[in-house]
Amino acid sequence: MCDTHEQTGATGAGGYPSFEECVTFHGHVCPGLATGYRAAVAAMQALGVARPYDEELVAIAETDACGLDAIQMVTGCTAGKGNLVVKDHGKHVFTFISRENEKAVRVLVRHRDTPEYSEMNELRKKIVTGRADAADHERFHELMHAAAERILTAPSDEVIEIRDVDAEPPAKARIFASVVCACCGEQVADAKTRLLDGRQVCIPCYEAVRSPGRPEAG
Repeated sequence: MCDTHEQTGATGAGGYPSFEECVTFHGHVCPGLATGYRAAVAAMQALGVARPYDEELVAIAETDACGLDAIQMVTGCTAGKGNLVVKDHGKHVFTFISRENEKAVRVLVRHRDTPEYSEMNELRKKIVTGRADAADHERFHELMHAAAERILTAPSDEVIEIRDVDAEPPAKARIFASVVCACCGEQVADAKTRLLDGRQVCIPCYEAVRSPGRPEAG
C-alpha cells in the first residue's frame, strides 16, 4: 500500500488527490489530516476503486476530526452528496463501502507514540489557554509538520489496520421538495418538517414551541 512519500506530490499515487491538495482544502498540516489521507488511499486501493463521480462509494466515519477532510478529498464522499455518514464516536475508524463491487473495508487508525506528541500536547495547552507566545506557536507548527511527515512515510501497518467487513450501504440521497414554514416563513425540506396545530413548521420552530421555558416561535 502507500509506503512511500510519493503520495504527497502534486499528483497523488494512483491518481488520487495529493496530500498538498488536502492541506489546501483543510487549511493546515496536522497528524489527523495525514492519518485520514493514509486511511482513505488504503481503502480505495483495498476496494480497487477510483474516486467516484457520484455515490458509488460510501464512507462512514466514527469521528468528526481533521482526518475527515482528507477522506472527503480523496474518496469524493461528501455530506452534500449523502455518501458521507458521520457517527461521532470519537474513534478514528472509517468504513468504506463500494456499491459497485459490493465490498466493504473498515480502517482503524493505530495509535502511534512519536517524539513530537508529548511536546505538542504541552504546547497545545498553552495555546488553548492563551499563554503561548510567537515562539510557541512556531514550534507547535514545526512539530505538527514533523508528526504528519512521519505518518505519511511510515509503513501502512504502522499507521492503519484494514480488514474486510460486511456492511450495507445506506439508502441513496433523496431530493426533497421545499415548503414554507408556517411560523418563521423560511423554506425547509418537506421531509424535515413537523406538524404543529395542523401546520407544517421547521424543526427549530417546533422545538421552540414544545420546549418548556422557551418562547413560542412567531
